[in-house]
Amino acid sequence: MPAKSKAQQKAAGAALAAKRGEVKKSALRGASKSMEESMSESELKALSATKRKGKPEHVEGKA
Repeated sequence: MPAKSKAQQKAAGAALAAKRGEVKKSALRGASKSMEESMSESELKALSATKRKGKPEHVEGKA
């Protein structure tokens, strides 16, 4: 499952680092905090490994 934006990729990378113990979980905020709690390490790895070229910084959410 590829990331849809650079922001989503960055949040997944932060959550992955926390899940691996490289960063304290208390340092997470917002999307990265919920990603760490709800996604597996393999899902986070897939999101954070997405190529950044051509991705928008943010994607509007569904209303």
